[in-house]
Amino acid sequence: MTGGRDLRALFSTNDRSVQAAEAFTNRQTQWETVAAALTQHLQHVGSPGFDPEDLEAPRSHVLVFHGVGGIGKTTLSRTLEAALADAGRRPAQWGAPGWPADRILPVRIDLARSAGTDFEQIVLTIRAALTKVGRPLPAFDLALRRYWEANHPGEPLEEYLRRAGLGSRFGQALPQQMQSALADVAQALMLPGTIGSVVGQVTGALIGALRERRQTVRALAGCARLADLLEAEPDLDALSFYPHLLAWELARLPDGKKVMPVVLLDTFEDIGDRTRRDLERLIQRTVWLLPNAFWVITGRSRLQWADPALQGQLDYTGPAAWPGLAHTAVPAARTPTNAGATRQVLIGDFSPEDCDDYLARRLTRDGQPLIGETIRQVITARSHGLPLYLDLSVARFLELRRSGRAPQPADFDHDFPALVSRTLSDLTADERHVLRSVSLLDAFDVPLATRAAGLAQEGPAQRLTERPFVRAAPFSLWPFHLHGLIRSAVRNAEDTTDDRWTETDWQQAAQRAFTALGEQHQAAPGPDRLLLIAFLRQGLRLARDHRLDLGWLTPAAWTYVSDSVWEPLAPPDTDSTGLDTAADALVELLSALARRQHQHRSHTVARLTTVIDSRLLPDDLHHMALYYRAKAHRDLGDSPASRAGMQAVADGQGRLAPAARRGLAHLARMAGDFPTALATAHTLGWEGRHHRVEGDIWWPHGDMDRAAAAYAAARDEAEHHGVTGERGNSQAHRAFALAFTDPAAADNELALAEQLLAGVDLRATTLITHIAALARDAGRTDADIDDRAQVLRIEIRTAGVTYTELALDLALAFHHAVRDDQDQVAMTIARLRENTRGGDFAYYSDIAAFMAGLAPHQTSGARWIDSELATRERWHALVIARRHHLGTHL
Repeated sequence: MTGGRDLRALFSTNDRSVQAAEAFTNRQTQWETVAAALTQHLQHVGSPGFDPEDLEAPRSHVLVFHGVGGIGKTTLSRTLEAALADAGRRPAQWGAPGWPADRILPVRIDLARSAGTDFEQIVLTIRAALTKVGRPLPAFDLALRRYWEANHPGEPLEEYLRRAGLGSRFGQALPQQMQSALADVAQALMLPGTIGSVVGQVTGALIGALRERRQTVRALAGCARLADLLEAEPDLDALSFYPHLLAWELARLPDGKKVMPVVLLDTFEDIGDRTRRDLERLIQRTVWLLPNAFWVITGRSRLQWADPALQGQLDYTGPAAWPGLAHTAVPAARTPTNAGATRQVLIGDFSPEDCDDYLARRLTRDGQPLIGETIRQVITARSHGLPLYLDLSVARFLELRRSGRAPQPADFDHDFPALVSRTLSDLTADERHVLRSVSLLDAFDVPLATRAAGLAQEGPAQRLTERPFVRAAPFSLWPFHLHGLIRSAVRNAEDTTDDRWTETDWQQAAQRAFTALGEQHQAAPGPDRLLLIAFLRQGLRLARDHRLDLGWLTPAAWTYVSDSVWEPLAPPDTDSTGLDTAADALVELLSALARRQHQHRSHTVARLTTVIDSRLLPDDLHHMALYYRAKAHRDLGDSPASRAGMQAVADGQGRLAPAARRGLAHLARMAGDFPTALATAHTLGWEGRHHRVEGDIWWPHGDMDRAAAAYAAARDEAEHHGVTGERGNSQAHRAFALAFTDPAAADNELALAEQLLAGVDLRATTLITHIAALARDAGRTDADIDDRAQVLRIEIRTAGVTYTELALDLALAFHHAVRDDQDQVAMTIARLRENTRGGDFAYYSDIAAFMAGLAPHQTSGARWIDSELATRERWHALVIARRHHLGTHL
């Protein structure tokens, strides 16, 4: 729906061809919420048991829409008023309500400070709107007339209504109706005409008549508390009780005159100081005492009336009084299934589609959007769905056009200071301090926010979490996070407020937040991988962005690496050519290690070389980079570079020295020096993964049972130490060994490997399980071995894990040998010989020949543990056993 002209935009350009319209975007769900709640309230008020004078019944006649500044609450309030007043002004998307149009009387009251609305004006606005019924409301009118003459002597009510704009909105019928009520009462009391115009004498006589239960005032005698209210001092406090009289009058209107006021109170956050709540107390009393009206309140914050802690500050508090307000606010995107259950609705952001639609219709020329699609996409992405950001971007678009150049998409990658001032405007000083502090964090809880702000009390942080720009995810480690755009604005936009922070303030807050995260990390119960990743993501970002010392990140990084799981970490990859601090280098190191599962190993080498050459990391983390670069060199087949790196780490005697010695054992095995590799394995212990190294030595000898037993021991040891990645890796290699001996057993072992690798990002290990599946199916004609191998070869080359392709060729050689396909065996042997010319894994071509019962044309010179002949016989026996197993499938 498009509203009226946007005058600010209209007066921002000389281009008269530009059409600037106020755009309203759907909000259909909010309308459905209002319609459902209003329908329910109409039924409640119309039931025989409804009593407008019941002062104790729970109230369910209030609906609250709250959300961040600029989310569109005022636009929603205005559109609701228009839709309720005139069906022709209802947005097309909004369904027709189920009540007669003349039954509803919308009354919208702007509580913004700029509007200058006081409590008197609120009461008079409601009463002026009710002049529509065309008759006096004597009980209320008499009390109001008495109040007016006592507090505004000599000021005609007509003049006040004109000055406040109520006369133009509702006409001048109110003074006449009040005078008519006064005259009617005077006549009923048979007072002389001269006395009948004096409100004090009329009310005095009426009070006496009511106390004496005279028949002449039986029409007003039904209002049990009228005499008490007329006797009370006619001050502002008494005025706040007069709505009780209005409720009584509304209830006794004849059927043809009955209306239900729908009072829309907008900008509720501006009614005053939350520590005093003077105006809020008067408004709440009015709402309570007027239960046959329906109230729609819009503001930034959740209405707190159901909070028992407010007892004494307000008259009616607690969940028993306001059951619908006691529930946790629900997002506006949900259609309410029970209109009476929750009456506090958090207004959500626009969807991307709504944002684009809004921008396309806001400024047009000849019916076409003035803001181009590319710019609309940038604004939409930056806005996080906040309508205020869209408005500010429209103003920026017009400002750039006035400067004489065409706006470009890059012009709208922009933070607006207005967002900061709007967000901070109704926060206390401590709440503003907490807000700025938590803008440094991706997510937080109350203790973390308090520590980051450096406060001794949690109260300001707790209050901040109740604000609509703080979003809640109750089941997360840190349940709160800031609205994305608000966070960006607080951090990046120019801050023009009086208590703005200096760069030193921001730096100190970052250090406090980082320290608090470290304390929470150290206090976290037990080894929990999810907790570790969460702490690392926040800590790395803080340390990198604010150039902090590594502190607790160093032991956390070692814990991250030790499990070999490699979840991605949140900070984006840094520009590795621009590492300036240790935090930069650590982010790049851990990111390279995690991403190596998805990148070619040559890229991993390049990234780690940049980290190593920066010399920014302490020695232990420097050795981490050296070790994993050496592993990547090994994967790429560059054994000399890998050996140099492993030796440097081993000589350093640091935490990775056992792993580096294991790497040297692997390099000896790759070179075919099995006795040296086995002797080294015996010295490694658990830290060097001795059992897995032994398994890697025994399977090339064709001794699959011994290899499988070694891998099982490695798996069990990893499980005992709680190292998830190593457990899955060892199980995958056990499945690979058994795939050559027992297909049925291999099925079970592969299933377990897949289970242990679920959620673990080990690309090379996953490829090993695929190769094991080929070896398990070797010899079968119905297993699509060649097609599967071709797909797998592409995956391996993409990953840059050279040695894994050699293992794939061994599995293929096994398949061809079982099929006795000598030509394919010869081709595979030739491919293996070509791919191992550098010397590493040269014995793989020997093994392929052993499988087929052939003597190698030229041996690799490998040093076998128990002779070449014994190894040849074991491999050929595996082929013969598979042929027997397949039987007629040959």
